[in-house]
Amino acid sequence: MTQLAEKRCIPCRGGVPPLTADEIAPLLDQLQGWAVVEDHHLRKLVRFPDFAEALAFVNQVGEIAEAEDHHPDIYLAWGKAEITLWTHKINGLTESDFVLAAKIDRMTAG
Repeated sequence: MTQLAEKRCIPCRGGVPPLTADEIAPLLDQLQGWAVVEDHHLRKLVRFPDFAEALAFVNQVGEIAEAEDHHPDIYLAWGKAEITLWTHKINGLTESDFVLAAKIDRMTAG
């Protein structure tokens, strides 16, 4: 399987079913620290020592999201950022959600 972070997000035009639990499991295995909530969305909480670093992270996620044309919900607070991903057009998960999550993981690795 091609590494998720090397793929591109594919815009969803609708008309496709969301991923099933069986399809989600192998994709989730390729991510770090993400949780699947009700087979509907991905969520990750990242902690930081202060607000400035959390804000810098959120801005980097925003840049990736714009480049991929796939936009997560982002919650920013002092010392933490929470990213929530799903494909709104189909109200569920697609491979693109996992691709964006993997790109975010790659950004925070190291």
